[in-house]
Amino acid sequence: MPHKMPHLRPTKQISKRSFLTLLLLSLGFIGGCANIIPPCGAKISPPSSELRNTRWELTRWNLTPNSKGEVRARQIPQGEASNPIQIAFDANGQRVSGSTGCNRFTAELDEDSRGFSLSKISSTKMACTPQRMELENDFLYQLNDYRSIIRNGDQLLMVGNDREVLSFTQRQSTQPTNK
Repeated sequence: MPHKMPHLRPTKQISKRSFLTLLLLSLGFIGGCANIIPPCGAKISPPSSELRNTRWELTRWNLTPNSKGEVRARQIPQGEASNPIQIAFDANGQRVSGSTGCNRFTAELDEDSRGFSLSKISSTKMACTPQRMELENDFLYQLNDYRSIIRNGDQLLMVGNDREVLSFTQRQSTQPTNK
């Protein structure tokens, strides 16, 4: 009488299940390690002292990857002639100000052990083209809702809750002269 092997089927199912579990855990671990967005509502940034008296121009805006995982870049104005989006940190480390490309903005810097966060963001209210107003609104949203800021030399990356990444390039700071 041939020997029946009913135990092979359950063993295969357990093996597949174990494999899938291990695969999902591995992918989760890898994804977690590659994540530059801090957990929960925490914001991280360098100490404000590293950014005092610096000025930055938005040079690239990466949108959230699409369903295929492709990173798309948002069109942004660049160069002085196009009235670029800029952010400047004051010499005291207490305020930031800049241009949205249409209006001026200012905000307070609040510092803690994780770096700084921006609060009390306000801006002028001049009318611009609908495209510039949309860009301005999205930029002000990112300023208010970013998750991390990373500095690498003359590059500053602002990562949003929505995983959009704004890349700034350092520009020469324009300090008012005392006469």
